Amino acid sequence: MISCSLRRRTHLVQSFSVVFLYCKYFSGVLRIYMTSSSSGDLMNERKRKRMVSNRESARRSRMRKQKHLYDMMSQVEQLKEENIKIITSINLATQNYATVEAENTVLRVQMMELNQRLHSLNDILSYINNNGTIFEDHNYPETFVNNPWNFMYQNQPIMASAHMLYHY
Repeated sequence: MISCSLRRRTHLVQSFSVVFLYCKYFSGVLRIYMTSSSSGDLMNERKRKRMVSNRESARRSRMRKQKHLYDMMSQVEQLKEENIKIITSINLATQNYATVEAENTVLRVQMMELNQRLHSLNDILSYINNNGTIFEDHNYPETFVNNPWNFMYQNQPIMASAHMLYHY
């Protein structure tokens, strides 16, 4: 009996040792599992936060892109309006320039005609002042001799006007 009881105790001690080793082993595994499970949760939480952050960043990027596009479209419209104003201003200035140039041309022609008349009148006056008569030795009609101012019929009247140069 003693040997049976000793065997039982030995067996029981061995069983407790095995159980103790199993418990120690499983507690280490359990601790590793618990650690990896909590670090896995931590990794999942980090992934989730990163995904949320990336989505928010992408949303902000799309909003910036849309605002930039809107700003560019507004700028295009503003520049088109400014371009139309500039073209209108240039057309008006060109039209005014053409009008002034036509008037200047008319005035130049009138000035040349007046200079010719003045020169003719000065010639007549100098003949009158120097000789007393204009047509002593020439065979001019009686009207020229008696009235030297009738000599002006040869000069054309001033005919140029601003309306001649307008294009309709």
